[in-house]
Amino acid sequence: MNHPDDDSRRLTVNVALGPRSYDVVVTHDRPAELSATASAWLERSWAGRSCRRALIVTDDHVATLPPVANVRDALRALKIEVETVAVPHGEASKGLATASELYDRLIAMKADRHTLIVAVGGGVIGDLAGFVAATYARGLPLVMVPTTLLSQVDSSVGGKVGVNHPQAKNIIGAFHQPIGVWIDTATLDTLPVRELRCGLAEVVKYGVILDAPFFEELEGRVGEVLDRRPEALRRIIARSCELKAMVVTQDEREETGLRAVLNFGHTIGHAVEAVAGYGGGFQHGEAVAVGMVAECRLAERLGWIGADLTARLTLLLERFGLPTSLAGLDPEALLDAMGRDKKNRDGRIRLVLPRRLGAVELTDAATIDDLLDVLRDLCRTAS
Repeated sequence: MNHPDDDSRRLTVNVALGPRSYDVVVTHDRPAELSATASAWLERSWAGRSCRRALIVTDDHVATLPPVANVRDALRALKIEVETVAVPHGEASKGLATASELYDRLIAMKADRHTLIVAVGGGVIGDLAGFVAATYARGLPLVMVPTTLLSQVDSSVGGKVGVNHPQAKNIIGAFHQPIGVWIDTATLDTLPVRELRCGLAEVVKYGVILDAPFFEELEGRVGEVLDRRPEALRRIIARSCELKAMVVTQDEREETGLRAVLNFGHTIGHAVEAVAGYGGGFQHGEAVAVGMVAECRLAERLGWIGADLTARLTLLLERFGLPTSLAGLDPEALLDAMGRDKKNRDGRIRLVLPRRLGAVELTDAATIDDLLDVLRDLCRTAS
């Protein structure tokens, strides 16, 4: 699935979904190839050769950076008329109000089902633009150009798009696969270090849930990754996308339960974001990092794993500069937020907990007392 193209600077991961299959291209500083790649994606999509208009959706931090200009130039080289809209950066833009503004823009440009949406930015932009693409005219072709590590290894692949409600993250959404994903690791050269670390939480997650050897590889490459060496970044991004694609191709719409494994760390992580406030003290990757530690501790209480796995995970996250405690948050408020998680059933909180390194299980075996004890301990602990 993951294979080098003409040289080691370009890797391709195929997401095999029959007629909705698409490629994730992972490269480094090769914008000249984007036009040919986009042309191939459009030829294979239902939009076909009639795509002559595109809307680039980005944010005010990314709008003046090279990725937006590269995408614009690539589309214009294909004789596609391009408009660009930049929304305010941050999680506050990922809501129905901003989506409505994008609908207004599409109506003004007389968009139809052959108008291409291109999301250029981080996870907020990918989720927002993807949701608009999924819902406008019952579906527009979508290309993802993620510019943060978190969006490159997580939200850009798999077709889950959506917006937040004030009381619950990602509760309003759809499944809408892109026709292609273009990942240029050169965009990470200027990414703030905190954003890089947030993405690494999701990378670590893949090792815990699916690939013990990959987890071990990460333990040995901390320095290379933090130094942003291109080969190391391409490798961990491509492997993360490959692992996510493996799950998505088997459970695209979360119907068999397999895709739930991708939520390791997220049940508690989303609660942390909700309690701390979107855009508050915990960014998404930081919340997921602490969520993974908490869920490992729950697995310990159930007798599923030993303390050594939790310690090993905690150490790797700390080496990557990620938080492993919830000091200052209210455990009861966290528990209440967890009660609104989409995975819950019949009022019972369900979590993805590790059975061993490389294998996890969705379960409701943890009691309220188990959850409160773990949350209280993490909330007392200074990071």
